[in-house]
Amino acid sequence: MGGLTMSSDMQVFRLPDLGEGLTEAELVNWLVAVGDEIKVDQPIAEVETAKSMVEVPSPYAGTVAELHGEAGQTLDVGKPLISIARSGAAPVAPETPSTEEDAVSTGIVASPQVDAAAETYRTEEKAGSGNVLIGYGTPGGVTGGRTRPRKASVGVVDRENETLAESPVASEPAVAGTRIPGKLSAVISPLVRKMARDHGVSLETIEGSGVSGLIMRRDVEAAISTPEAPAAPRTAAKAKAPASAAVAGGDLDSRTGLAVAARTPLRGVRKAVAANMTKSRTEIPEATVWVDVDATALLEMRAELKKRAPHDTPGLLAFIARFVTAGLKKYPALNTRFELGEDGSQEIVGFDGINLGFAAQTDRGLVVPSVRNAHQLSARELDAEIRRLTTVAREGKATPTELGSGTFTLNNYGVFGVDGSAAIINYPEVAMLGVGRIIDRPWVVNGELAVRKVTELTLAFDHRVCDGETAAGFLRYVADAIENPGGALADM
Repeated sequence: MGGLTMSSDMQVFRLPDLGEGLTEAELVNWLVAVGDEIKVDQPIAEVETAKSMVEVPSPYAGTVAELHGEAGQTLDVGKPLISIARSGAAPVAPETPSTEEDAVSTGIVASPQVDAAAETYRTEEKAGSGNVLIGYGTPGGVTGGRTRPRKASVGVVDRENETLAESPVASEPAVAGTRIPGKLSAVISPLVRKMARDHGVSLETIEGSGVSGLIMRRDVEAAISTPEAPAAPRTAAKAKAPASAAVAGGDLDSRTGLAVAARTPLRGVRKAVAANMTKSRTEIPEATVWVDVDATALLEMRAELKKRAPHDTPGLLAFIARFVTAGLKKYPALNTRFELGEDGSQEIVGFDGINLGFAAQTDRGLVVPSVRNAHQLSARELDAEIRRLTTVAREGKATPTELGSGTFTLNNYGVFGVDGSAAIINYPEVAMLGVGRIIDRPWVVNGELAVRKVTELTLAFDHRVCDGETAAGFLRYVADAIENPGGALADM
């Protein structure tokens, strides 16, 4: 378990690495509240990473003293997540305030022990502490920096003359002096947070005037009362400008002249998808081949199986997945990865097995879980695993391994009512097969025109690992299997 900071009575748990070296996560929901008694390994929060939704368990038992963040906020790995008072410990407070205003105007100066803990964290953050919840550890880097000694004192800010009245330190939460430069400004008081939230003030834009950059009530009040900068005097030329030019600066798009309705930051799954697709388009010289396929025989075969076993018949995607794994055994070049070495060398890495990924649309965006060792599974077994992975993916509970270990992707975009797509390969794989909707179309059968159930298969492939002959051979193999499923399954 990683991300731990301790003091005599207060324990601060920092957001750990949640897998594959991810550096941030969005806080979706708190599962505990201030004052709750919690146990070791009890889930305390739900966070969303670029891979999945994760419940974070507590490494401590005790009473929840403070929640460091609000739902919807993006937290960096290593940032304080929750403060927990040890069971039976007295409340930790530098001085009992007499009024609410005094309470939110209290600045805390870190003790030497606390400051050392903060510096230790900064060093670990740069070097890679190795403290993780699951996955491969925090990112590495170069250590550096120096510790500046500070006075061991608790400073109460005099609102009249802005001086600090020092009093002896008894015991302080370890989070008090661990504000990380460049990260979200430190806020101790929940009242300050509430005031900022109620008035729509972003705490990230405020430079705290308290000790160690602590944001005080007066800082938020100043941000609330600060008037907007007056508009520059209009010249005669400006007076003739269109009325739309009166829109406040930053709200008007300079290229289109239209008002900006919304700005949505990329994060979570959408951010990961954007990065992966960009890398795929940038690095992979892809080509695409496609073919129309008569799927009537496959539909008829499945309908017959369904009569015999209504509740145990694989779906169409499972049958196609079975044909795909057989095709990849025959054309293994499409089940590889293209690698560039640090010395400029190039390699095509082949695999002894197939992890078949399939695109699944969720409320969080498009994800690609993969069926591990799919080549060893029957159509019925593939169907069960596809259904299981679809469920955990839509619940946001798929593991990084389930989402990141595919060697080839099968994409059924026909469920969206489209016939075909020039798909983007799921980097770092080298190929993706897309299946369009199955619809009635005129088709020539034995020299006569008939209405058949037709679909379109589209294969996008990396032209560095194979040529069109290989890609066409694989695509034709899968198409023939769909048109003659009984014979294909008998040969597999």
